[in-house]
Amino acid sequence: MAFRKIISAEDAIALIQDGDTLASSGYGGNGTPDQLFITLEQRFLAEGAPRDLTLVYAGGQGDGKTRGLNHLGHEGLLKRVIGGHYGLIPAIEKLAVENRLEAYNFPEGVITHLYRDIAAGKPGTLSRVGLGTFVDPRLEGGRVNEAATEPLVELVEFDGRETLFFRAFPIDVAFIRGTTADPDGNVTMEKESLRLENLALALAARNSGGIVICQVERVAESGSLDARRVRVPGIAVDAVVVAEPANHAQTYGTVYNPALSGELRSPLRSIARLPLDEKKVIARRAALELLPNSVVNLGVGLPDAIGVVANEERISDLITLTVDPGVIGGVPLGGLDFGAAINFSASIDHPYQFDFIDGGGLDVACLGFAECDGEGNINASRFGKRISGCGGFINIAQNSKKVVFVGTFSAGGLDVAVHDDGLTIRQEGRFPKFVERVGQITFSGRQAVEADKEVYYVTERCVFRLGAEGMQLIEVAPGVDVERDVLDRLPFPLMVGDPSPMEVGLFRKPPLGLRDRLLDIHVEDRLNYDPDSNTVFMNFAGMRVRSQDDIDRILAAVSALLDPLGKRVNSIVNYDRFEVDDDASDAYLDAVRYVEEKYYLKVSRYTNSGFMRLKLGKALADRHVSSQIFESQREARRNLRGG
Repeated sequence: MAFRKIISAEDAIALIQDGDTLASSGYGGNGTPDQLFITLEQRFLAEGAPRDLTLVYAGGQGDGKTRGLNHLGHEGLLKRVIGGHYGLIPAIEKLAVENRLEAYNFPEGVITHLYRDIAAGKPGTLSRVGLGTFVDPRLEGGRVNEAATEPLVELVEFDGRETLFFRAFPIDVAFIRGTTADPDGNVTMEKESLRLENLALALAARNSGGIVICQVERVAESGSLDARRVRVPGIAVDAVVVAEPANHAQTYGTVYNPALSGELRSPLRSIARLPLDEKKVIARRAALELLPNSVVNLGVGLPDAIGVVANEERISDLITLTVDPGVIGGVPLGGLDFGAAINFSASIDHPYQFDFIDGGGLDVACLGFAECDGEGNINASRFGKRISGCGGFINIAQNSKKVVFVGTFSAGGLDVAVHDDGLTIRQEGRFPKFVERVGQITFSGRQAVEADKEVYYVTERCVFRLGAEGMQLIEVAPGVDVERDVLDRLPFPLMVGDPSPMEVGLFRKPPLGLRDRLLDIHVEDRLNYDPDSNTVFMNFAGMRVRSQDDIDRILAAVSALLDPLGKRVNSIVNYDRFEVDDDASDAYLDAVRYVEEKYYLKVSRYTNSGFMRLKLGKALADRHVSSQIFESQREARRNLRGG
């Protein structure tokens, strides 16, 4: 066998020159090329070279201690860092805090898209992601420290809309990882937990005139790989390094589990149930915001408990859980396995996942928070001298249709007792999370209000909702004194009104019965009449009509609401993720015609599904009723106003 591109790690690292721009793929410990990082560190410590590298990476690559990019945390080795997340790499974070390198923090999705644009020879990446946050050049421009003086992002305008422009740059060296390579450099990823940005990054370096070094577990005979499984072609790979087994674990939490690479499906009963504490209460309450057929993104930390709750409640098959590095479906994992999932339905490349996210494909995002202020702004990226970084947070929070932020009301010593009757706060945390002004804006409440976004803030003791006037208190846990435990601890004015009690079932051991709730159409709760505009709002999002009984329930609820009015009304109907079984389709459409002819002055229907707009529009046209289906609620409202 001729080992044309198979070389030692030392020979591969010797190709790196002073001042090079090095970009690496990886996500936590998923697909992170530790052998290459270790060998680069060893060369620098032995030779003092290479020096003054610019390091670029999208997802955080480390374990929060010593692994991953922490091997590169040496003064002189790095001159500049452009990264998506710093929380997992304290060795580099420390250098950034001490101004011993130039540090920038850009959204994870923007960096993955920048790789593709560099590969295509474009001048940079245009994106609205980051407007109104610390990435916006009118605020901090993504600069992490005083040493970062060069502006790398600028504000531009297209068709009257503000947009951010992230400048492209050549990539001299790319570190990527796969499972198997042949001597020609073709790479497969059959045992990897994620596909990541390996292809985009390899093409970016290749077309920049740089070199691509790939870490693998094993080598195959030339021509023996299944071409359909090759994820990075040999034309884009210059060198292949076979890693020591200890430096090529599947994740930092799992040496190898075929369920994480999609090679088999694992029994879901193997996932441990959560103990009933304040975190489970929060995860359960957040799960109440899920709708059937919705696509949901779970963030790191407390949000990954929502996936465990979904499994406990047997609703994993009714929703699609996702994680931003590219996993779709299944049950996302937490801890050192975060980013991976078991029993997933698909795994796509990292940049494509952010195409889906940035374009509005997520129905719900569940994300953690560290600070929140009265305008609904969230800080999840910087806390004094601690730099966590935004990761994919900005992409996800800015572009999801609904955002549910989850976290305890305070931190550092919070002690609560969860009991059948609700919650008792035995000791308050030392660090308040609701502050007069957040230390850094990772999520802009003002931008969310302007976009008419649905935003909730869920804690163990209360739930807030973002409105046009700021934060609104909408629920309080049984056993919590609203004045003492909530209002007196908020440093900003708050709209209170008449908050409802949080469901008592959240605090009890038995499951909530979410499966039955999601399968029930709950039509009575989906109708709302506004007398000022004489408009009835019908929220059929996620509804599945299965039978004539369901149709009869809808008609009865509509009649009960509208008959007493004694007049015709305007109507807005949300058909996002709506389904009707074939056997009930004709009867449902006849019911739609009946309701329109009897009750409506004018109706606007909308859904973000192009297929549903086409299918439903044609079916309604065949019945000679209003058939125009709009893409968004904003367009539907405009149509009612005659705009």
